[in-house]
Order: sequence, then C-alpha cells, then structure tokens
Amino acid sequence: MATILITGSSDGIGRHTAATLAAEGHRVTLHARNERRAEDARKAVPEAADVLVGDLASLAQTRELAAQAVAAGPSDVVIHNAGVGGGQQAPELTEDGLERIFQVNTLAPYLLTALMPAPARLIYLTSGLEADGRARLDDPQWRARPWHGMQAYSDSKLYDVLLAFAVARRWPGTLSNAVDPGWIRTRLGGPDATDDLPEGAETQVWLATSDEPAATVTGHYFKRRQSLTANPQAYDVELQERLLAVCADLTGVELPA
Repeated sequence: MATILITGSSDGIGRHTAATLAAEGHRVTLHARNERRAEDARKAVPEAADVLVGDLASLAQTRELAAQAVAAGPSDVVIHNAGVGGGQQAPELTEDGLERIFQVNTLAPYLLTALMPAPARLIYLTSGLEADGRARLDDPQWRARPWHGMQAYSDSKLYDVLLAFAVARRWPGTLSNAVDPGWIRTRLGGPDATDDLPEGAETQVWLATSDEPAATVTGHYFKRRQSLTANPQAYDVELQERLLAVCADLTGVELPA
C-alpha cells in the first residue's frame, strides 16, 4: 500500500485518480481549493484518508498546504494534478500580484515540491499543448507582451515538464515524470473533449503504483503509459535551471539539493 497525495482532487481527473487508487487499497489524501470543494471531495471519495485545503492561487495558502502535508506524514507519491485553463481574455492577477495561470500551474507545484520531503515518486500533470509552449522566462508573468491566454496555458504546461525533468536530474532518489492525460471530458476539458475520465487517470495510477520497468523510470514524458518525446525545450538543462531560479525568486524558497 502506498501513501499518495493528489492536488486538485475534488473533481475531474484528480478525483477519478484518487477514487481509483483508494479502491485499490492505497492511502489517498485529497486536496481541495476551499472547504466547500473539500466537502464535495469527501462525499465523492469516502475511502480517502483525509482532505487538505489550500488555494494554489495564494502563496501563503500553498505554504500552509505544504505544512499540512508535512504534518500528515510522509507521502510515497505526490501527484501534482491541480491546474487552471487558458480561456481568460485578459491576465488575472492573484493576491500576490502574480499571473494566475503561471502561479497555479507552475509556481504552486514548484513550491510544494520544495517545501515537502522528497517522495519516492513525483508526477506532474502537463498537457499535449506543452508542445506549443515557449519558455519565455524573461517574462513569465506576461507583463511585457500582449496577453494570449492559451499561449500562457501552453507555456505553463511546458514549465511543468521542465520542472519534472529538473527534479529528476537533481533528485536521483525520486522518480519524477510528467504526464499528458489527454483531452478529457471534464469541467476544464469541456464537453467536446475526445476522451473519458478513466483514460485521463490511467497513466498516473500506473506510475504511482507499478513496479514494472517501464513505470520505474525518471525524467520521462508520458501519455497512455507510453514514454514520448516532449517539447525539445524541456530537455535544456539551462532552461530548467532558469525556471528553478525564477520560481525561487518569486517564492523565496529554493529547491533543496
């Protein structure tokens, strides 16, 4: 039995992943943005061990979420599932004055990774749109460029792959991988999406629990249990380090060696 924390697990892919893992007998801790969504998560996955609450659009709440996770005890696996889409017509700033897509999709998983003990396995959810991402680390907040919501989303998902690969390189004792779940019919994916929830969760479940050689690798980009080639920028060690430096500067927390 593994102890597994899944961010953004009050609905959608995260909740289905949690329900599947809990049904298999694993100790699953859920995460929700607020108490109302936490209650929804408890009702949907009653087998879950706990639900942690914290809004990833807030650095203070993300730090508190990390503290809650540490207090709950070490996790064998952390699945960074939470994310927001890119349909906004204008940039939205959080209480920290940061662009929301970048903060939720990239900065929050970085901060949680940096503040929590290294688990045996880390899984960062990305998107096939990472292929369209551009690593503009000179302007990750879109302050010097005309706003483009879907490009901001694609960039954030490229950054998630960069983060997964950077952690894999820096932490050889942790299996750190990125997963494209596909275009899944969820509130985020929309009704026109091509795939159902089980398909969106299967690779994370497999990477979290399987001892198959194909699942016990690190620094890979997966879709449907297949290791694929990510955006070429994701393999650039200099870009990986620049992303870590940007995140450390914005949060005041460096990724431990």
